[in-house]
Amino acid sequence: MRYLLDANTYIQAKNQYYGMDICPAYWKWLDLQFQQGMLASVEMIGRELKEGNDELAEWAKARPEHFIKHDDNDTQLIFTQIAEIVISGDYNPANRDNFLAKADPWIIAKAKVIGAIIVTHESFVSPNTKKVKVPNICQQFDVPCINTFQFLRELKARFVLES
Repeated sequence: MRYLLDANTYIQAKNQYYGMDICPAYWKWLDLQFQQGMLASVEMIGRELKEGNDELAEWAKARPEHFIKHDDNDTQLIFTQIAEIVISGDYNPANRDNFLAKADPWIIAKAKVIGAIIVTHESFVSPNTKKVKVPNICQQFDVPCINTFQFLRELKARFVLES
């Protein structure tokens, strides 16, 4: 099974619980999981991460292969369907436009095409909300969506202190 990581999973890990200076094992583990074909992300997320001016940007720049292409015909077709659903929905226009301009619809489309699970920190919101959220759109397109901690448990990650 393959997992596609949303930008917020990298950013929050770096800024909070898996800071590159306090838990380098997490980042090495991501490399290992990529090498084993278990995870990736899409190029658009790679571009977002590389725009930063920090160690995460450098990490992403050193790993272009972690960010797979999402411009194939099948992904574009699903992206179009996602855009149509979002545009026709009763969403806040600014939130809707921001969602469509970023990587979120692309990662969902790519996950649908390759049968992957999305890993994100976004939470499902009630259907009558005015915000577009990844888990809600994933649900509409039958794309599994989990958070980082579910992902770590599914892959049986362990970061053990060695003495």
